[in-house]
Amino acid sequence: MLRQQAREIWVAGVAAVASEQLVRNVFRSDGRVVTICGAAFDLTSLHKIIVIGAGKAGAGMAAAVEDVLGQKLTDEKVLGWINVPADCVRKLRRIVLHAARPAGVNEPTDEGVAGTQTICGLANSARSNDLVVVLISGGGSALMPAPIPGITLADKQAVTRFLMRSGATIQELNAVRKRLSMVKGGRLALAASRAKAVFSLIISDVIGDPLDVIASGPTVEDTGTATEALAILHRFGANPPEVPQSVFDKLRLEESFSLGHQKVPNIQVEQLAYGVQSVVHNHVIGNNATALKAAASKARELGFAVMSLGSDNAGEAQAVGHELAELCRRIRDGQSDIKPPVCVLSGGEPIVKLVPTNRPRKGGRNQEVALAALQCLWSKGLERMAILSGGTDGEDGPTNAAGAVVDEPLRQTAITHGLNPSKFLATNNSYPFFEQTDGLLLTGPTQTNVMDLRVALVR
Repeated sequence: MLRQQAREIWVAGVAAVASEQLVRNVFRSDGRVVTICGAAFDLTSLHKIIVIGAGKAGAGMAAAVEDVLGQKLTDEKVLGWINVPADCVRKLRRIVLHAARPAGVNEPTDEGVAGTQTICGLANSARSNDLVVVLISGGGSALMPAPIPGITLADKQAVTRFLMRSGATIQELNAVRKRLSMVKGGRLALAASRAKAVFSLIISDVIGDPLDVIASGPTVEDTGTATEALAILHRFGANPPEVPQSVFDKLRLEESFSLGHQKVPNIQVEQLAYGVQSVVHNHVIGNNATALKAAASKARELGFAVMSLGSDNAGEAQAVGHELAELCRRIRDGQSDIKPPVCVLSGGEPIVKLVPTNRPRKGGRNQEVALAALQCLWSKGLERMAILSGGTDGEDGPTNAAGAVVDEPLRQTAITHGLNPSKFLATNNSYPFFEQTDGLLLTGPTQTNVMDLRVALVR
């Protein structure tokens, strides 16, 4: 019962950030005028509406644009290309959904590079009577790779893998990736700067909604430096060959030019500060707070008091799981000011610190949160409790699960099968544990992405 209610609350939160609806909230047309975030454009004055971008929510966002405009206007005026995961590809009228990476593999690929070249070509084709709509959502960094000259895709893949394996935050990861990209850090906006206007519609998957971090800010001026990127790599102990020498060489070259107050060709985008931003309009149209609010409404409808921990929860996944479990235990055992029935909600995105091992492992941050919560309550039990942690994109790490849920029946199943959560956590191997105990949260791709949503119920 509690497990099902936790899932209902989580689903309500995800539904509130459905990508198609978020676009419809800000993108409208009556056949004569198109309105984007309150700005109106006479359709007779527009030659083309160029739709480009990347992200896990890209398919739904693009479908909404075509649906709002209708078949006639779409066929007459729209050109588009969106890089999405392979399991999000479907046929649209004029906007191509390009499989830029396999499902569950959050790394740049050759297919992503090819798609990004097409995106850049469309951006560069924009003229003063064209409107450019950029659709950006979580996962956009890996889905829209365009290495700078002298850096290969393999170099970027190596940097990404190293930083993710080292536990780098999304801010740290993107600070490095932006220095090595032809589209990130505002470079895509620069390519489209001849357009009448560029509207970037953004679904945020980053705590605090920093525009320059979401998908590495392809339409936002980059204020970072090569010096900062080098400092991040050094902080995590990066050295060749694990991080290629070419990466260090390029960053040091840029650093030396910057210190000499010179521009580095194909790297700096100072032009954004001088006029380009006047035609670029960045709008966050959905975020984790939107999902959290809807989840809270559903919880109250089901008869729970709501304790919200907010949308800015980061930290390490196992620690997040332990803290959430202990909070629930205190509520259940009468050691809190708030009395059951209670729904504890939290959003954000913790990281998983991978431990060294030669053994096979599989999992994701949400599965790790849930397994750590179970570990914390292993000896105390989960009577009258259910704790669910799920990625709103339906994709938790390199797995087919969105996350996992734990409760007392699952604990009993684990005991019966001789499965101890500590053993699986020791190697970040959460997926096999939940696969054997029927605890996986399986949703398929949701075509949205606003970080993670955790739902903990106490009766």
